[in-house]
Amino acid sequence: MKKTLLPLAFLCLAHSVSAQQDIFALTGKDSPQIIFNDFRSLDVKAGVSGTAFLTDQTAVNVFSQNLNSNFKESRSSVHNAQTPSMASLAFDASGNDLVYIPMFSSNVYVLNANSRKVTLVENNAVKSTSCDIGSHITRMTTGADGNIYALTNSGSQLIKISKKNGKYSVSDLGKISDAAGNLQNSLAVVQTGFGGDMIADANGDLYVLSASANVFRISLKNLTSELVGKITGLPENYSLNGAAVNNDGKVMIASAKGDHFYEVNFENLQASQVNNDLKLHIYDLASKYLVNDKSRVTSEAVFAGADVYPTKVKDSFYVNLGEKTKGQATVELYNAGGMKVLSKVVNASDRNSSHLINIGKMNQGLYIVNVKDESGKQILSKKIIVE
Repeated sequence: MKKTLLPLAFLCLAHSVSAQQDIFALTGKDSPQIIFNDFRSLDVKAGVSGTAFLTDQTAVNVFSQNLNSNFKESRSSVHNAQTPSMASLAFDASGNDLVYIPMFSSNVYVLNANSRKVTLVENNAVKSTSCDIGSHITRMTTGADGNIYALTNSGSQLIKISKKNGKYSVSDLGKISDAAGNLQNSLAVVQTGFGGDMIADANGDLYVLSASANVFRISLKNLTSELVGKITGLPENYSLNGAAVNNDGKVMIASAKGDHFYEVNFENLQASQVNNDLKLHIYDLASKYLVNDKSRVTSEAVFAGADVYPTKVKDSFYVNLGEKTKGQATVELYNAGGMKVLSKVVNASDRNSSHLINIGKMNQGLYIVNVKDESGKQILSKKIIVE
């Protein structure tokens, strides 16, 4: 749970990012309540905190996506880009954007990490209400398909945020139900499933790491949650409030209480303290990286010179087969769900030339390109994003 959520319910109330700073943080103040402080970049491994992109004191005019113009929000309402009660953050690498949703509001905001401009994405999908803590958005992440997913405390609503032609849209995917046998450790129960954060894996699943350190696997296909286990190795009463995958593929977690960062081995859910002095009040973490991203390991070519480029495409990309490929090669394209959506045979006689692969009009998102020689041996595997 994001710090002290229950008392709140009773009240009814432009620089480029350093490549080494691979995680983004929504930080809060040293307070028993949720009070927004800033958005910033982090290198948790090195213990380095970057410059804040937006603080609670920054003077900002928000751009309305619907009105296509700037306007000034009222700071006296919970419906503003710097409201104190915020606990969710995701990163959209396609535009270098931080995306977040205030807890008591249906507004979706996009903060560009380069220009520092804030865009309001008006929508009718988010149904948060001030007096129902189960309806508050407290977990967000970017999925393997490139879309952003946001989840309420109780799992009552899963939101998908997509971008097309430079504009964001928001849709309600429905309620997440507990899988069979999950009732004693339910995602919908405050003590076991509320708060925390969400990350995604390369296979298309989402994972909720709740405030109580329970880990739930969320199936986007079935809209169900399954308890994976509980993170061990954390101090007693540790409140898990932020989680993100760093550029080494490691799962990093942090607390709103200003405690140490921890690294979680996602195979056995064992946590170990990160050895640095970085202690911030973390309400949420975000990154562009995925759990079990095998393409990060296999992206290097088996054969020298083999490559797929560019990695961000619209309707085509190039494949270079390298120096040792002979005969024919097969280029296969898989979507984030593991389904083969394209297969093409190319002639490897001219091994150092690039082969154009037209993909036509594919849905936006992440895809894996596998290239095999004529014996079926994999030459390389590389991740691309269709924009």
